[in-house]
Amino acid sequence: MKALVLEEYNKLVYKDVPKPEYQTNEVLVRVKACGICGSDVHGIDGSSGRRIPPIIMGHEASGIIEEVGREVTNWKPGDRITFDSTIYPLNDWYTLKGMYNLSEDRKVLGVSPGDYHQNGAFAEYVVVPEHILYLLPDEVSFEQAAMVEPVAVASHAIRLTPLELQDTVAVIGTGMIGLFLIQMLKQSHAGNIIAIDIDDRKLELARQFGAAHVLNSGNNNVLEDIYGITQNRGADVVFEAVGIEDTINSAIEIVRKGGTVTLVGNLSAKVNFPLQSVVTRQIRIQGSCAIAGEYSLVLDMMQKGLLDIEPLLSACAPLSEGADWFDRLYRKEPGLNKVILIP
Repeated sequence: MKALVLEEYNKLVYKDVPKPEYQTNEVLVRVKACGICGSDVHGIDGSSGRRIPPIIMGHEASGIIEEVGREVTNWKPGDRITFDSTIYPLNDWYTLKGMYNLSEDRKVLGVSPGDYHQNGAFAEYVVVPEHILYLLPDEVSFEQAAMVEPVAVASHAIRLTPLELQDTVAVIGTGMIGLFLIQMLKQSHAGNIIAIDIDDRKLELARQFGAAHVLNSGNNNVLEDIYGITQNRGADVVFEAVGIEDTINSAIEIVRKGGTVTLVGNLSAKVNFPLQSVVTRQIRIQGSCAIAGEYSLVLDMMQKGLLDIEPLLSACAPLSEGADWFDRLYRKEPGLNKVILIP
């Protein structure tokens, strides 16, 4: 089969590789669409440490079941499906507590951090266990289904966060996750939604998706603006969707006393942390990791037309052109959002 392989850092090659073999509880999926995630883009140069070559990346995908293992009973060839990005054991302590995203032995598709290697879906075929599969509604296309994973990440962060009626909520970072946070918050009981970024194009999308206020942190005094919106208190809740020191500290600065900051971005391994500000202002800091069962919710919302996907889809391109699209995303070409590769 053909696959897009990260052979070494900054070297993606479209090449022939062996078709993956499946176990008795697994299915072979013919991939129909796979989105390029920001974590894949950051992974190609080795900076994240989570894409050690050689590896087939890709975890935002959909397809058709081609073959099933002999123990698979709930799925059949021809089923239109998507799947969770996390492969997790069913008997793990965290899984049994409803937190499979924290399982000790979980693996993420398309990731090789050193302690495991799990090829992903930038290929004609991928193998996944049956328990991470989700059936696609007829109304949801393969391309739309390749966007379920980032929406589910945003949904998980909101589920973890204490939100009260009409809370003022700020979202720092209006990349893919940030924009889906805004869409999902608009569907919840949030009040004023404030979007913060340095890219005016993304901020305009944030406004389109439901942000009442958009602030360019490169041009504005964000703290003054937030105080002006919130009667000098600060935001009730802040979602940080970048993952670097400056934006994390900004999130803590603009949240009100007793408020909550949920950290979703994950670019930096370590940051300097304003401990005294957090303690003396009684700030709740909440991390949010991946997904824990939100796929069904997102698919239902997509089926009902409650999510606006199309403005975020910049291109659908052949997998054979994947290296070029990765390069364009890596160079931060203006106007590019989600790119989906089609094997």
